[in-house]
Amino acid sequence: MKSLAERLCRGDNISDVELISLINGKDEEELIHLSDKVRRSYYGDKVFIRGLIEISSYCKNDCLYCGIRASNKEASRYRLTAEEIIACVKKGAELGFSTFVLQGGEDPYFTDLRICKIVEKIKEAAPDAAVTLSLGEKSRNAYKMYFDAGACRYLLRHETADLEHYRKLHPDSMSLENRKRCLFDLKEIGYQVGSGFMVGSPYQTIENLLEDIKFLKELDPAMIGIGPFVPHKDTPFGEFSQGSVELTVRMIAILRLIFPKALIPATTALGTLSPDGREKGLMAGANVVMPNLSPVMVRKKYNLYDNKLATGAESAEGLRLLEDKIRNAGYVMSMERGDSLAV
Repeated sequence: MKSLAERLCRGDNISDVELISLINGKDEEELIHLSDKVRRSYYGDKVFIRGLIEISSYCKNDCLYCGIRASNKEASRYRLTAEEIIACVKKGAELGFSTFVLQGGEDPYFTDLRICKIVEKIKEAAPDAAVTLSLGEKSRNAYKMYFDAGACRYLLRHETADLEHYRKLHPDSMSLENRKRCLFDLKEIGYQVGSGFMVGSPYQTIENLLEDIKFLKELDPAMIGIGPFVPHKDTPFGEFSQGSVELTVRMIAILRLIFPKALIPATTALGTLSPDGREKGLMAGANVVMPNLSPVMVRKKYNLYDNKLATGAESAEGLRLLEDKIRNAGYVMSMERGDSLAV
């Protein structure tokens, strides 16, 4: 009789009870082995590198888990100018980056027109580069404007697909319905869309994780980003326990088997909670890493959670160190665009 991991790898339907047993660690060694085998069959041993530029720590939202939430009076605020962003892109291009990820809080200063102009300038400075945006919930018209300006990928984690759980993590001004609307709008426009969720967030249950998987099956994204919950001391969840690296790694492996063509990052949060957390993520099927290209003076200000890494292998300056870590895990660092095969 085939193991659950092998059945999942074959694309067989498995029950919720069986999937829960995989999430809880059944067939873990085989699960990790198969997930790595699947990622290699589609993407080889390449780990794609993205240049992350964190453009603003201002945010109009008040998500209960986030260190840059609007009501956190202790947060250090900054926003990059268009000139500073382009300088980061030019520096990244010199280092060999061919994908740039603009991430930030939902900062009203960055109007739709400003974002479009910045995207256009990036395409002028690096015509062949992929521009990824991760700037939160916008109107469909705004997303279309960014796309027409040259952005081709958009990251927007749904965080949880369960309505009651969503309400426990977010203020009343935000809605899961609108978050999902954004994701489907982005996909219809033509973006390579990325979604995902926290693992081990406050009040999360195994059933919530099942709902996340089911939602991702409905969305069928090009990219899936998950990471362990890491508390921030100046938020309502500051005293909650952090998420599990081991559970996050199992979830990466499960997602790789269900979505063999997706791009899956080994997130900074994994490296924050464990010195070899990122490497464990790569060996479980992840194939993207995003070192920080932001100006050094602002990196610690984009403080989504406590002890967020921004130096060493997490930084653009640490590419050689990152390359060594990737090689030691059994893979090869690639500066290619690395478009998703799931589109």
